Amino acid sequence: MAVKKTYEEINEKIRRGEAVVVTAEEIIDIVEDEGVAKATEKVDVITTGTFGPMCSTGAFINFGHSDPPIKMTKVWLNDVPAYAGLAAVDAYIGATELSETQGMAYGGAHVIEDLIAGKNIRLESEAYGTDCYPRKDIVTYINKDVLNEAYLFNPRNAYQNYAVAVNASARIMYTYMGTLLPRLGNATYCSASQLSPLINDPFYRTIGIGTRIFVGGAQGYVAWQGTQFNPVQTRGGNGVPVAPAGTLALIGNLKGMDTEFIRAASFHNYGTTMFVGVGVPIPVLDEDVVLKASVKDEDIYATIIDYSVPQRSKPNFGRVSYAELRSGKIEINGKKIRTAPISSYNKARKIAATLKEWIKEGKFFVQRPVENFPLDHTFKPLEIVTEEEI
Repeated sequence: MAVKKTYEEINEKIRRGEAVVVTAEEIIDIVEDEGVAKATEKVDVITTGTFGPMCSTGAFINFGHSDPPIKMTKVWLNDVPAYAGLAAVDAYIGATELSETQGMAYGGAHVIEDLIAGKNIRLESEAYGTDCYPRKDIVTYINKDVLNEAYLFNPRNAYQNYAVAVNASARIMYTYMGTLLPRLGNATYCSASQLSPLINDPFYRTIGIGTRIFVGGAQGYVAWQGTQFNPVQTRGGNGVPVAPAGTLALIGNLKGMDTEFIRAASFHNYGTTMFVGVGVPIPVLDEDVVLKASVKDEDIYATIIDYSVPQRSKPNFGRVSYAELRSGKIEINGKKIRTAPISSYNKARKIAATLKEWIKEGKFFVQRPVENFPLDHTFKPLEIVTEEEI
């Protein structure tokens, strides 16, 4: 008889300290040695992890009211503009917003990292003044301990696969995929592949709204499907998409995060971004969960895209497995090309291992999604429409 488990049964085993927890790397060997059926019976939770640049990251902050109070209409944190069109003393700072004095060397991601690290941040604000909020300007210093609320809300994290970037033009290119050398001089990629959360749950059976996760070194939750969520993609072995597909909108307490698992970065001639560590536990509900989570790098493929072409439908050079990418070289049109990741597989491995220990110690429980993601949702591009065409 096929093994079936429930969230409640798995969480009870976690409470008793009896749950068998393995990483997405470890389940591969268990399935190869013992088969899917025995692995399903033996294992209760599979942990995943990823750590890479996730530009669509930011933080909501509440500063508290000054005396006399101010209705902040413009806000700068260490000279980085934050969006203040929320309420009197709330703001949202995005990772890619740049400093007005330091440019690409410092941005919103650095402010977020500095806040997490406990550093003091210069807060400057302007306002137009009202009867109930008469103050018109303020300059002070804040840190995470004096803030009422400081939480990450990331609209698009943890991409389910991504493209491999190359540059077939004659000029060097500076992109969010790193520096791309001309004439197919290199190839960059960004995925934890066989460790990545959505690759191990390709049809979002256990990952949905309300799923408890590891984010930036703290516990957090999946708040919604991420922006640019696009599950309607060509899928390869074990149902894994061969192009960017699902994404996650995440929320977590900034005050509890650790800069080991969330770091700011600047990409040369491109701008700032945030490396975010995300780990998701996959409860072993049945054999299908184990089968999908035991996918290997040699069976996970990504599409090679020429980033030198500005059109939406960029030409591609076929597909390549992550086993080939991680070997350090791939072949395009008979030419050997060096590969390099812009995400950290070693850090993803540490995230999956840390989450495993949290669960084994009874500090972290699996959470049934409040709602599952739609599988028929499509991502629509922006169409340029003139006033005459309306």
